[in-house]
Amino acid sequence: MVTLKDVAKRANVSKMTVSRVLNHPQLVTPELKELVYQAMNELDYRPNTIAKALAKNRTLVVKVLILEEMDVTEPYYMHLINGIAKGLDHYHYALQLITENSVDFGESDGYIVTGMKEDDYEWVKKIDKPVIVFGENRYHMPFVDSNNRLGTETATRYAIERGYQDIIFVGIDVPELFEESREIGYKSVMEQYPDKSVQIHRIRNSSSQAANLVKSLSLKENTCFICASDRIAIGIERGLQTMGKSIPEDFGIIGFDGVFLDQIAAPMLTTMKQQVVAMGSACVDQLMLLIDGKELEEEAYYFDAKLLVRGTTK
Repeated sequence: MVTLKDVAKRANVSKMTVSRVLNHPQLVTPELKELVYQAMNELDYRPNTIAKALAKNRTLVVKVLILEEMDVTEPYYMHLINGIAKGLDHYHYALQLITENSVDFGESDGYIVTGMKEDDYEWVKKIDKPVIVFGENRYHMPFVDSNNRLGTETATRYAIERGYQDIIFVGIDVPELFEESREIGYKSVMEQYPDKSVQIHRIRNSSSQAANLVKSLSLKENTCFICASDRIAIGIERGLQTMGKSIPEDFGIIGFDGVFLDQIAAPMLTTMKQQVVAMGSACVDQLMLLIDGKELEEEAYYFDAKLLVRGTTK
């Protein structure tokens, strides 16, 4: 039987390092992890997860609770779950995808919760296991999310730098902190330009509603739309095209997400791409610290969205 010592010898590292990779991979450099994982694969090493679970009185199961209609944001959650699954693999944990109605079925060591609305926090805070929320919140629950304010600041500033005169923000009509942060980011940049007016519209996260909105507006050429989602941005694009407007020369569009919909638009969307897979893995790392009884350095764990410049801006 292949032992931890064999893996350490093959990877040319200490036995303690191998143990740390298996039990606390967030504390090990990517280079060391790669060396150990490669040695494990070459030797066909399989950690005794059952013995580990018994020794630590754990289930080696993490429940992932999605409190949002997945048919609206399915591509987004596909990337998120991929990141969570990859993170759990490193800790030899299993993922259990559950709904609000099945939250109490079966045992687990902790929860990753996403898609929460304001009225969900009261009951989620009563969960008697460690919890990490995917999405910033006001309830002092530890979370992982994009820096939503910085994202729309970046998008708005880029639109102004590209010479667009009017900058319109189209947000999602929900009373959630991520939406508020994106709106604040837009306004914080616009306030630096007294010659430009703040223009905000809030609609359902729907491409058809976005298309109808743009058709109802009295638009001037040289306008850029800063959108709170790629789904809204696609609707704006289609609405403008139906009206025979020129993109990106006369009208620009910048979305927010960058997980799939941005690539099927024609022309392809300029967007703020979120690091969704990496954020999923970070949720796991943060949760494992709580499961181990450790305190988090910060309640908030932010990732910066990256501006991807494509065909809908000058």
